[in-house]
Amino acid sequence: MKLTKKSHACVRLEKDGRTLVLDPGGFTEEDAALGADALLVTHEHPDHFDEGRLRAALDANPAAEIWTLRSVAEQLAAAFPGRVHTVGDGDTFTAAGFDVQVHGELHAVIHPDIPRVTNVGYLVDGAVFHPGDALTVPDHPVDTLLLPVMAPWNKISEVIDYVREVKPRRAYDIHDALLTDLARPIYDRQIGALGGTDHDRLAPGASTQL
Repeated sequence: MKLTKKSHACVRLEKDGRTLVLDPGGFTEEDAALGADALLVTHEHPDHFDEGRLRAALDANPAAEIWTLRSVAEQLAAAFPGRVHTVGDGDTFTAAGFDVQVHGELHAVIHPDIPRVTNVGYLVDGAVFHPGDALTVPDHPVDTLLLPVMAPWNKISEVIDYVREVKPRRAYDIHDALLTDLARPIYDRQIGALGGTDHDRLAPGASTQL
């Protein structure tokens, strides 16, 4: 499987000539979702869900489909009948040849005064886990954790403890558009030293083989 990091929380996974794109939001390149055979969206916040990018991808490939939670599906289903699927915690499905398990129910707490929205994470092929905006621990071993390193709802101690709890073989940074270049070496050093796993980050557009 080939993993390509796009800006912020979006990644592309490629296998056997087919492409799965996760969370092509508003901080991500305009063409991040184009060419996808399947798309997964973790929740409704605009840095993860951009309706225009998804509509463009579905228009470009009439065979492409989306799997997501209800709040996002309701905004797209009428325009693309039969191609938008609603999922929740515990569901399993196959998308573009990738086997996917759904884990989690709620977005992490930003502030007690802000209502929590629904958030789901996706475990792809029993190996790659994208948690969206939550520190969900799947009840399944994780080989590659896509690690949300910087957000209004987390701090670095929580990120480190999350890596320790999931115990992946390796972790790659996501949710990093707000992280400045000055801060990156601090995060790299502390997560790498304390997380207990192989930690790395990819520049937008860079790829690696899993």
